[in-house]
Amino acid sequence: MEQDVSLWAWVLWFLKVLVLAFLIGIPFLVAVVLISQALYSKVLKKVEKRLEEKYGRKGFTLIEVLVVLIILGLIAAIIVPRITGRVDEAKIEQTKIQMKAIKSALEQYKLDNGFYPTTEQGLRALVERPTTPPVPKKWRRYLDKVPKDAWGRDFIYISPGVNNPFELKSLGPDGEEGTEDDLDIWKI
Repeated sequence: MEQDVSLWAWVLWFLKVLVLAFLIGIPFLVAVVLISQALYSKVLKKVEKRLEEKYGRKGFTLIEVLVVLIILGLIAAIIVPRITGRVDEAKIEQTKIQMKAIKSALEQYKLDNGFYPTTEQGLRALVERPTTPPVPKKWRRYLDKVPKDAWGRDFIYISPGVNNPFELKSLGPDGEEGTEDDLDIWKI
């Protein structure tokens, strides 16, 4: 039992050193690996043999587990920063595509009825027949459901627009109106 506790103490110590190595950098990580190999050959190998005698060989050795953790840590340190930047770009592109689909549905609505839905009717007019004036005479379902942007927020729809027949906007990643990351159908 006492040897199990000392083994866990060594494991915890090594994990702390490993975290520090990731914070400081790869050269330190290499030094930690070399030190841990020396430590393994002097101390932990004996503990491992005793555990193996007691329980038999039923799993991975400590070094095997640590090597796998080091490799996974290196892979994560290289790949994660590259992926996280792409997620925001993908959401922006997804929102632009949704906005173009909504614009097409609004154009079709206008062709069928001679006018765009009012601000009060909103984008819901593309999903269910409006009951507030002006009520369209040739209405049909233009979208399956009222879409939300890639961040789960409603699009801003205003009709008539200031310089355009309608305004269709998304608040973008930050969710605040009037910032640089806002998406406007007439500017994409």
